[in-house]
Amino acid sequence: MMGTIKNIKLLYVLAVIMILFAGGSAIANDKEQNIQALTDMQKYVTLHDGTEKPFENEYWNNKEPGIYVDVISGRALFSSKDKFDSGTGWPSFTKPIEEQEIVAKPDYKLGQTRVEVRSKNADAHLGHVFDDGPKEHGGSRYCINSAALKFIPKEQMIDAGYGEYLGLIDKDYKYEKTVLAGGCFWGMEELLKELDGVVGTRVGYTGGTIDNATYDIVSTGTSGHAESVEVIFDPKKLSYGDVLKYFFRIHDPTTKNQQGNDKGTQYRSVIFYENDEQYKTAQDIIKKANESGVFDKPIVTELISAGKFYNAEDYHQDYLDKNPNGYTCHYIRDKWKF
Repeated sequence: MMGTIKNIKLLYVLAVIMILFAGGSAIANDKEQNIQALTDMQKYVTLHDGTEKPFENEYWNNKEPGIYVDVISGRALFSSKDKFDSGTGWPSFTKPIEEQEIVAKPDYKLGQTRVEVRSKNADAHLGHVFDDGPKEHGGSRYCINSAALKFIPKEQMIDAGYGEYLGLIDKDYKYEKTVLAGGCFWGMEELLKELDGVVGTRVGYTGGTIDNATYDIVSTGTSGHAESVEVIFDPKKLSYGDVLKYFFRIHDPTTKNQQGNDKGTQYRSVIFYENDEQYKTAQDIIKKANESGVFDKPIVTELISAGKFYNAEDYHQDYLDKNPNGYTCHYIRDKWKF
């Protein structure tokens, strides 16, 4: 029996190592494929720090509502809400959607000091940031090359996987958000996005004490972050309480810092609530779960106020869609309905 257990553990370790190597290969392959698909102008701008002509580029005068994403990685960078006409002939924005997606660095190429901005994930040249923007919006002007961007119109954002950003540009936006942690985020995301009423998901890291969390940091279990899934849902189709009840069926909320073979604080069960109403609902759901009799042990799920959410690396996003035979320990427990 002991030999069998050791063999099972060894096979599991080997499987995890193979997955991690496959993930690293997927990152390189995806990026290379995306680069190969770029036009000559896009390569000139993003890979060789080029600048396209003013007033002769795709988005300088675009006034449609939507978001602008990194042409290589697809990460959301700028919102139409923050776009303004600077008179320069290039797309100009007062701020990025998320500061963590932009890297600023000194640029001395023209014999004067400027501040270059690059996309963090793809390390692609975007343009420059200046301090002559609208004072009422912070005073910054992010002067960006159209060739470094891809525009996603508002009407296409959900289908394109950017539903979580709709609230930035749509005053009639009625969706709600919650962040949940319950073990490896691959399996969690796969099951959560299948729930009717969920319009968008992304995986990432939250709940820790270190800025700019990455997988290398979080996987050590020392940063306090949990592998998490941000869930955007339509409250007309799906209540927050029903999201949480489903959450308690797709992971084991009675095991502390563990899901299946995954052990560590990064795999703990957490509900990151957005407001007082969500907090009260979550408290009530946990109480009902404990009183339901369907769980053999007490619920250990933590309730924590939502904080900074750091996007996981691209190969983690929708991982099991890209790798159908990838590792997961998550499944739906019909017997845990309450």
